[in-house]
Amino acid sequence: MSALTILVIRHAEKPEEPIDPKHGPGLTAAGDKDKHSLIIRGWQRAGAWAALFGHGTANSDYPRPDMVYAADPGKTSDEDDSKSKRPFETIHPLCKRLQITPVTKFSVGDEPAMIKEVKKLTGAVLISWEHKMIVKSIIPEIVQDQVVPNLPTHWDGTRFDVVLRFDRAQAGAPWKFRQLFPQLLSGDLDATVEQKA
Repeated sequence: MSALTILVIRHAEKPEEPIDPKHGPGLTAAGDKDKHSLIIRGWQRAGAWAALFGHGTANSDYPRPDMVYAADPGKTSDEDDSKSKRPFETIHPLCKRLQITPVTKFSVGDEPAMIKEVKKLTGAVLISWEHKMIVKSIIPEIVQDQVVPNLPTHWDGTRFDVVLRFDRAQAGAPWKFRQLFPQLLSGDLDATVEQKA
């Protein structure tokens, strides 16, 4: 079977600048303050993603991933000179649950090489990434020249609750696209990440 499903999520919630007392600072898994890490709600979302994708079946909207990719947590991005641990932290609980090692050899700015590798795979692949580069680079690299209706061209900085799902029956086949809204945490929406006019 040569079918491929690519699931794309944004990393979970991050600290605001300046620090919002309601949501608190970024924290490592050990509880140390770190501006490059998730806030408490982000860690809650990471656990919710682990439960959702960890129980998924091949026929569900949220299949259990065979491979998981996240931006390299130790490399500074050429895109904006930042170092974010958040994409890795977001999928770490899921990978522990599934007992798989995430692929973290690509960083922000390396999306074309990452997607080239992903498109050679079969099964279900989950990608955790930075939202601006999902729209700017990951989506275009997946679909290439194919016209796919309703692809988002803008990702609101306040949205952490959407799954972008791309499916193809075999290599070279056209992609089918859906946005999914599992509504895992209070306040999560069931509205699409929009196209910008």
